[in-house]
Amino acid sequence: MTAALCQSCAMPMESSELYGTNTDGSQNPDYCKYCYEDGAFKADITQEQMIEECVPHMLSANPGMDGEGARAIMRQVFPSLKRWRTPE
Repeated sequence: MTAALCQSCAMPMESSELYGTNTDGSQNPDYCKYCYEDGAFKADITQEQMIEECVPHMLSANPGMDGEGARAIMRQVFPSLKRWRTPE
C-alpha cells in the first residue's frame, strides 16, 4: 500500500498520526499535521513559498538530489494537489 500524500505539501503520510485535524478534532486524511490544524491551513502562503519551505525536507529525504531538482519535481506535482489545484 502506498502512503497518502498531503494535498498541500506532498509529504507521504504513512500513518494516521500524521493527519491534520478538522475543527471538531477529527482527523483529516487529505492534509498533514504540519499543514492543517483545527480545520485551517497553518500557513497562509503561496504555492511557490510552500515549494521553498519543502526543499530542505526533500533534500534530506533524497540524498544526492539538488535544490533545483527538488523544485522541478514539486513544480510538477503541486498543481495536482487539492490545495493548489486551479478551479476549472
